[in-house]
Amino acid sequence: MLEGNTGSEESFIQLVTRYKSEPESVYRTWFINNDDRLKAFRTIRRGVIQVIADIKNGTFGNDFKGSSLEFVLNCIAEQKQVFMGVAHPFYWKPKLRIPDIYENDVNKRAFGQFLQNCLTATREEQLLREVILLDEKRIKGLGPAVASILYFLHPTLVPPCNTAIVSGFNKLFNEKVKLGSWKEYLRMREVILHTNHKFRSHLSTDLGAMGGLLFDVGDMKLLPPGGQALSPEETKKIERQLTKRHQEVVNEQQQESLHTEMQYHLLRVGKKLGYDVACASNDKGRTYQGQVFSFMCLDSVPDLGIDKDTQSTIGLIDVLWFEKGTSKIAAAFEVEKSTSIYSGILRLTDLHYSLPDHTTTLYLLIPDSREKELRLQLIRPSVRSSSARFHYIRFSELREHCDAICRFGADKGSLVKIASTMEVSLQRCS
Repeated sequence: MLEGNTGSEESFIQLVTRYKSEPESVYRTWFINNDDRLKAFRTIRRGVIQVIADIKNGTFGNDFKGSSLEFVLNCIAEQKQVFMGVAHPFYWKPKLRIPDIYENDVNKRAFGQFLQNCLTATREEQLLREVILLDEKRIKGLGPAVASILYFLHPTLVPPCNTAIVSGFNKLFNEKVKLGSWKEYLRMREVILHTNHKFRSHLSTDLGAMGGLLFDVGDMKLLPPGGQALSPEETKKIERQLTKRHQEVVNEQQQESLHTEMQYHLLRVGKKLGYDVACASNDKGRTYQGQVFSFMCLDSVPDLGIDKDTQSTIGLIDVLWFEKGTSKIAAAFEVEKSTSIYSGILRLTDLHYSLPDHTTTLYLLIPDSREKELRLQLIRPSVRSSSARFHYIRFSELREHCDAICRFGADKGSLVKIASTMEVSLQRCS
């Protein structure tokens, strides 16, 4: 058993040095000189892709045993030592209904989407956003054990997590991180990344090295130095970063939910008024009140007889209404919750000039709080000189009158009754 005795940087370096030189340490037996470890990254990545596909196809099953997820966790468990027991949190426990991703289809899809988004993420903030959003869903029993899967997808950004690692972290940093909490894991992760960067010349950009150190400390193979590795100032800075990031993600999710709601109302109204409807091609997977957009919309935007790039751009407009059974666009809608309003105006203007033979009504949907901002954009010389004419609808108006229009409306003209125009905006600005 190896011992340390102070909390200084020097003693931490000595601890790392002993960790790297001890023949039975995780570093020596797993992290380096281990071809199987490197092969596991490819195998586990392919396994995660299969989990996602099974969830999408409805073939994932209602138990851990025999599932593609079991294969992934078995591959991780074969890494031994630092990943011993990694599959236990994923065993289906019927009496406790945990983890609730087997019999609950909504949670199962959410888990699949989480894995999909993490698999394709290229930046740290994307990964953290997905973790925070998963935590917000409060899926019973689905905690930071998932981080051990994410480690094999992003080894420089996500440290592995298990009981021994958390125990080692608490001993090394005089902390009281609780196992099973995503918020606690994210705090632990920040300290790990901070320390790993601070001592980067002694460890590795691959967080498996640091994870192994914590595992050996937690498993009592290595005794840590006393004291706290982070100063109070550093600890406060990390806490501020975590709080800020969490609030940003929550605010963003609220904005996205509002955007999705407005798209849903527009799709619903369009169908009730007898139009074929389409949402932006990258929004088909969205749902609102249990309604999946792809089930409400055309499979794709009809061929508009224009060049490929312009066709693709028009396919990204938030909502389009088509005359029934035709490729003629009756109305186009851009929902501007927080993005640049002018960019929405430009997309609708491009549509207007690309399809001059279409009598398309152009709409901008805005939060009530952005009406003044919109009016200022509509009086720009470039907008006023355009032959395109815009209507705008406040979120509160669409939400309030949606049901009535669905019930009593006749055609797209019914929506104009709750809209304002550029001319009204000019009067209000004067």
